[in-house]
Amino acid sequence: MEARSGCPINLATEALGDGWSMVLLRDVMFGNHRTFRSILHNSMEGIATNILAARLKSLLAEGFLTAAPDPTHKQRTIYSLTEKSIALVPALIALGAWARRFLPTSPELSAPNRVLAEGGPQLQEAFMDELREIHLGQPYPHQRTRPSALIREAYEVALAEAEEADIRGNAEIR
Repeated sequence: MEARSGCPINLATEALGDGWSMVLLRDVMFGNHRTFRSILHNSMEGIATNILAARLKSLLAEGFLTAAPDPTHKQRTIYSLTEKSIALVPALIALGAWARRFLPTSPELSAPNRVLAEGGPQLQEAFMDELREIHLGQPYPHQRTRPSALIREAYEVALAEAEEADIRGNAEIR
């Protein structure tokens, strides 16, 4: 496909296709959902099967994902991030930080972004190294706590606080 212009933002938009592509990369990247079924059933936004299939095909064609047969299940494919998609981590973190600043995000779904944004480039690079280990088979070079553990902890704390607030709110209504 011929690009409309050589503008970097235009080229990035054309490569990613649409919002669904970024959401799918988010689900593979931050949720570790790596099969069609896992992505479909864990989609917070409720992606349709035909759109999921088309976007996965597009992400494969553009080199954002690779696909390999699951050795434990004949009909299952495992999707992995490529270096090209892992390199998007800082951009996705910046986009999420912008959304946290200007849009009505939920605290629990914002927690992973907050941890990575506040952790700065060093934590973001460690997260990218963790993704390289999972998806590319490269050894994890750091000796410290894994970013995924910090992300999971922040999410669980924010979720517990949201549930506690809901309980308090329901008690006040009675």
